[in-house]
Amino acid sequence: MILWTNALIEGVLLGGLYALFAAGLSLIFGIMRLVNLAHGDLIILAAFVVLSVAAWLHIDPFAATLAALPIMFLAGFALQYCLLNRALGRGLLPPLLVTFGLSIIIENGLLELYSADSRRLHGGSIETSSIALGHAVSVGVVPLLTLASAIVVILVLNFIFYRTALGRAFRATADDLEISQLMGIDHPRIFSVATGLAFVVVTIAALYLGMRANFDPTIGPERLLYAFEAVIVGGLGSFWGTLAGGIIIGVAQTVGAQINPEWQILAGHVAFLTILVFRPRGLFPRAVD
Repeated sequence: MILWTNALIEGVLLGGLYALFAAGLSLIFGIMRLVNLAHGDLIILAAFVVLSVAAWLHIDPFAATLAALPIMFLAGFALQYCLLNRALGRGLLPPLLVTFGLSIIIENGLLELYSADSRRLHGGSIETSSIALGHAVSVGVVPLLTLASAIVVILVLNFIFYRTALGRAFRATADDLEISQLMGIDHPRIFSVATGLAFVVVTIAALYLGMRANFDPTIGPERLLYAFEAVIVGGLGSFWGTLAGGIIIGVAQTVGAQINPEWQILAGHVAFLTILVFRPRGLFPRAVD
């Protein structure tokens, strides 16, 4: 019983990481209907940026992440404004091709700069710290911080999306681009701000990825897969659905690993497929056209 309890708790905490992977993807899709195939590689890029800032300034990963956030926001804004906006509005294929090419460029650029060696963000004693919840049941501090950060990110995104003027502009462009333009909304700028925010979320996700496991330039596509599954299970465009989707995938993986260690990844994919059979639009879909 204790083993299964631990598996469920670990799955929920792992789901927090997957929700962070997926939140930025959900934001971009919800506003622009853009499927970003480079999202996983952007997470790895952000992890290397945090690693470089930490080494350059001799600070811990949390402080390095705070320093990297404005850098990544500007990078996301510039990428959307100068490149991705040019691919939007011309059908589904151009954005897919552009982001696929971007994925290849990021991966190979990181291989040239950092080699194929795996790296890790070292946070000191916090990496091995844990909190006892009862007899033989404990949770790691870093996984707990990951879940807490995912919840905070979702809360902030919901607040921005539904309680601010910027959020109203996001919703207007998402609902009807032509009418929003007639109302004077500068949609290229709005899209660029959205991508900048997505890059901020990506950087937070990269922090916890780098502290929980080794990373190298080639693991981006696998992170993209987990993000896609969390977004689709939760429902396209739903932030809380993204959190729920991440937790479902995480729990499925840890329960599968409890049954047989070789089933961990497969169990997550089976859960994803099972939910799609009964709820093709996900659990909490937001209305999209």
